[in-house]
Amino acid sequence: MAQIMKCFSDNLKLRNMTINIKPLGERIVVKPQEAEEKTSSGIYLPDSSKEKQNKGEVVAIGKIEDSEIKVGDTVLYPKFSGTEIEYDDEVYIILDKSDLLAII
Repeated sequence: MAQIMKCFSDNLKLRNMTINIKPLGERIVVKPQEAEEKTSSGIYLPDSSKEKQNKGEVVAIGKIEDSEIKVGDTVLYPKFSGTEIEYDDEVYIILDKSDLLAII
């Protein structure tokens, strides 16, 4: 039960996280998800074989009118798109709205 509460608390902190990055124009700031530690069958992957995820959580949105995208959505984006930045020891990707492939 304690582990479930900790997980819930961590998720709550992440959702209430505020960043001081304000994307300009029709850009979106995404926090990429971490690579999987192990396969679905339980085999642990070494760091050299982990693939960079191409999905993440939207943490900030620029001036986008009539958009379906909102903060907190999980989105897919192409592997080599956007600009990767590091802010407060966290990695973020700034993407153009047109770079997004889907909302999960």
